[in-house]
Amino acid sequence: MNILEKVVLKVLEDQQNIRLIRELLQTLYTSLCMLVQRVGKSVLVGNINMWVYRMETILHWQQQLNNIQITRPAFRGLTFTDLPLCLQLNIMQRLSDGRDLVSLGQVAPELHVLSEDRLLWKRLCQYHFSERQIRKRLIVSDKGQLDWKKMYFKLIRCYPRKEQYEDTLQLCRHCHILSWKGTDHPCTANNPESCSVSLSPQDFINLFKF
Repeated sequence: MNILEKVVLKVLEDQQNIRLIRELLQTLYTSLCMLVQRVGKSVLVGNINMWVYRMETILHWQQQLNNIQITRPAFRGLTFTDLPLCLQLNIMQRLSDGRDLVSLGQVAPELHVLSEDRLLWKRLCQYHFSERQIRKRLIVSDKGQLDWKKMYFKLIRCYPRKEQYEDTLQLCRHCHILSWKGTDHPCTANNPESCSVSLSPQDFINLFKF
């Protein structure tokens, strides 16, 4: 009970995990009710009045939790949905993973409508997959149009998506030196830039295979 009291006080102070501790207290109270009703047959240790007092304490905690008024954060400016539709679409076009687009569409009804935009899904398909791969997985909707969203999720099950990295290692094919993109190394080739190739993580691992 002492531990529970500290937990409840912490929840009341932080206003976090309210539902979780409320369910815990309700489960405990229900279990104690069953045990008290079976007094003389249960394994409750101590005076029955003490257990009744503890149950009253639990009810008091529950009442305190029910009376919590969640304080909303002060307004801090515009939200994503406050932006003009053209800007919202422009930001969505920067997403390279269809799952992120679906998740964003679940935030609000307005975003769901935007996330279903055929052009967004068409660009995703064309970004990750070749024209040949797309032609092999065409799906036509009931309206007689290409269903780019369904095609995208079908394509990712059949082909690997285009890899994206914030930065990549460069391998100089002339002097076989590794360096980060944008950094120079003492290359003796006449045109060092033409000798550099980007390495994906898998390419880097492959360098150590014998």
